[in-house]
Amino acid sequence: MEHIIDATGKKLGRVASEAAKILLGKDTTTMKKNAVLNVTVRVTNASALEITEKKKLQKTYHSHSGYLGSDRALTLSHIIDKKGYGEALKRAVKGMLPTNTLRDKRLKHLVIEE
Repeated sequence: MEHIIDATGKKLGRVASEAAKILLGKDTTTMKKNAVLNVTVRVTNASALEITEKKKLQKTYHSHSGYLGSDRALTLSHIIDKKGYGEALKRAVKGMLPTNTLRDKRLKHLVIEE
């Protein structure tokens, strides 16, 4: 089953939460927490997302490898410049999915088109 979400003029968080809800199967009656559903979420027009300049400058993504001095903080505008709007949307959806072994398998069912 394929769901298509048009991101034109919508906020980043609204699109991400809608995609995460579908990937988790919350909109179906056959939802299982321990299984990945056979659904595909296709987000079109990701570059037409409505993101304010304040959000682009203040939103930061942190990563740390475990070594001393390896803490990195990237802003949303840096991620959009380097990897595009699709990566920002993918990170938002990834943060809304539960942290378990099924998260990466569910993210493979997310297709983002700029």
